Amino acid sequence: MKRTLLLAITLAVAIFVTGCGASQPATIATQPPPPPTAPPPPMADKLILYGDLALFAGSENPENCILKSRYRRGEGVGFRMTAIDPLTGKYVETAELVVQLTYGGKTVDIPMRYRGVGEKPRPGFWTAKWVVPADAPIGMVKYKVTGKDDQGHIGEFEPFKVEASQLTVVE
Repeated sequence: MKRTLLLAITLAVAIFVTGCGASQPATIATQPPPPPTAPPPPMADKLILYGDLALFAGSENPENCILKSRYRRGEGVGFRMTAIDPLTGKYVETAELVVQLTYGGKTVDIPMRYRGVGEKPRPGFWTAKWVVPADAPIGMVKYKVTGKDDQGHIGEFEPFKVEASQLTVVE
């Protein structure tokens, strides 16, 4: 009797489990679908350029590298820039940067030098110097910096459009 009862319970449990399992669809182990491919962000093919102006007066001058925007004729305007890859956030050491100055009816292109190598390397740092010519007119000097890298990415930097912060030649 015990054996018959045990057999009946086992049979009932087997029917119950099989019946419950039949109501659920069979699952097959598969790989999850790949995530959708997102389009690259709009700035993915652009270089991020930013920088400032400083007095380039030589290391012996205590005012060397002081930030300023007003320069007298004969003073050295220092352009200091950085180029960043927007996807990695790293410096783009292959970038070639050029300062484009417009003053007195003419435009001058000044190539920038990458300072991440040499005796005192400064990774991610480009510089250029422009000595304000004796014939430069008093007033604002428009400038922008353009850049490109070996992958074909380009970028452009223009200073704030606030007159007080523009590069200005003064008496």
